[in-house]
Amino acid sequence: MTDNLRLHGFNNLTSSLSFNIYDICYAKTEEQRRAYIDYIDELYNAERLTQILKDVTNIIGAHVLNISRQDYEPHGASVTILIAEHELEEAAPEQLEPGPGPLPETVVAHLDKSHVTVHSYPESHPDNGISTFRLDIDVSTCGHISPLKALNYLIHSFDSDIVTMDYRVRGFTRDVDGKKLFIDHDITSIQDYLAEDTKQAYQMMDVNVYQENMFHTKMLLKDFELENYLFGTSRRDITFEEARDIEGRLRKEMLEIFYSRNMD
Repeated sequence: MTDNLRLHGFNNLTSSLSFNIYDICYAKTEEQRRAYIDYIDELYNAERLTQILKDVTNIIGAHVLNISRQDYEPHGASVTILIAEHELEEAAPEQLEPGPGPLPETVVAHLDKSHVTVHSYPESHPDNGISTFRLDIDVSTCGHISPLKALNYLIHSFDSDIVTMDYRVRGFTRDVDGKKLFIDHDITSIQDYLAEDTKQAYQMMDVNVYQENMFHTKMLLKDFELENYLFGTSRRDITFEEARDIEGRLRKEMLEIFYSRNMD
């Protein structure tokens, strides 16, 4: 669709992607819960989040103008980066078209026309041993660059048990005849831009409002291996009854977040 558009002036449509990931674990004792929060704070400190946002900036075809970052006390971190669209004499088609983008192996940031942000939220509750880490990332762009290209990289950059994504195109631009254009690319679902391995790994649900160019997708990891959710202990150290109880608590936490409601 983009290749056929001839615009009058600058493309001032704003494409915004909000990306939230949740990592769930079981930490039985107060000491284990504190250790988990400290582990998350160290793993996703402002320095590492800054590098992730720099990678996102490169993937979507922009460059960094300015960086602001902060590690908070007692927990959490935020990063903001100003970014600008690359000045390319001849842009490659893959740089201009929305798509899942590369894997990690191949924070908040601002662009001169757009921004990227990240905030971390470690959380735990003493009653049931469940600890939950949430990370919020927002990528908002104007012009040719698309935040959708960062999807694949972001999903593979974190241990994501649950992912919620919102994508919206706001405002309008005009073609050479003066006709308003409220979107400049084809999309039926955020899932259109996810890699196949991601779609195989997660249960997905869509809520889309096509006439408003608003798209929502949430994802729940299919595979469940209890050992991967135990912090400070091992499956070998607990009884079958304890394991069944812990698995029930973990699954309840994940389903409540996925469906955004408390369950009995």
